[in-house]
Amino acid sequence: MFRSRKRPALLSILGVVFVCLLVAWLIVNAIKTPTDFFNVLLIGITQGSVYALVALGYTLVYGILQLINFAHGDVFALSGLFSTTVILSWFGLSDASTTLGIVVGLGATFVIVAAFGGLVNSTIEFVAYRRLRNAPRLAVLITAVGMSFIIQNISLAIYGVNAHSIPPLISSNNIFTIGGVHYAWDAFFVILVTAPVLVLLSWLVKSTRQGKSMRATSQDPEAAAIMGIDVNRTISFTFVLAGALAGIAGVLYLVEFNMRYDTGFQLGLIAFTAAVLGGIGNLTGAVVGALLIGLIQAFNEGLSWLAPGSDWTRSLVFAILIAILVFRPEGLLGERTPEGA
Repeated sequence: MFRSRKRPALLSILGVVFVCLLVAWLIVNAIKTPTDFFNVLLIGITQGSVYALVALGYTLVYGILQLINFAHGDVFALSGLFSTTVILSWFGLSDASTTLGIVVGLGATFVIVAAFGGLVNSTIEFVAYRRLRNAPRLAVLITAVGMSFIIQNISLAIYGVNAHSIPPLISSNNIFTIGGVHYAWDAFFVILVTAPVLVLLSWLVKSTRQGKSMRATSQDPEAAAIMGIDVNRTISFTFVLAGALAGIAGVLYLVEFNMRYDTGFQLGLIAFTAAVLGGIGNLTGAVVGALLIGLIQAFNEGLSWLAPGSDWTRSLVFAILIAILVFRPEGLLGERTPEGA
């Protein structure tokens, strides 16, 4: 009886040991510098919320077509740059604008930029991906990489090589300060926008007729077509939805930071890693993975005791991506498939 028990694999043991060491490192940092630890924790949640919007775009498209849309990060960057035009040139918003003007202007900006992101993403699907649905996966992969460079160069041609930013429209005053731990309004604004968007997306996918069409198309496009679902329309809608999420994320990122034509490349890779970590194709997994990646990045760059520092952020993100693809390709919340994804 005892001999028939399966011994844990060496890699599983090493994984558990690594997680234990990571938890111990966090606990020591929390004890040594509790104020810094909780401030960094809040920063990680804010960063992870932006990553979640972009990661959901990856996972929505993959869930329908089993396609990694590598141009998605560049749609995010182009949308963010376009939002500078909307905010500064169209609405003329500045830190001297009235509160009502800022609220109305930013609200309109979110709608306009979300529509712009959806239009760009659906155009990419129509021009580049639709004719390759039955093509070998390598052809689709190369096309996706090519579209990424095309969108990036469009951003470069229109907005130049310099970083673009907007005036501080959201107050940086603290919402609360508890024992040195503080949280500012501009950071909370990211959560305030992201949370309803995630709830609305979950409702749309799970409870609406269009969401049911998306899930049916994801499971079996041919059977969905036989049942009367317009597969092309459903796929186009998915790309519009993913592009709209990228547009909203672009505005939020611009509110907190600045945007360059190549910002989407790095952030897109981080968001893609988050989607893979949580289980690509799984909406909840994308959010969980994004929050974890945001926390990992914040802890790495913000903690003082034995933290590698910002120079190692990309290495850590890629190490996580490689480890997940090798040891658990289905991710934390994904389901194992015959292809192992």
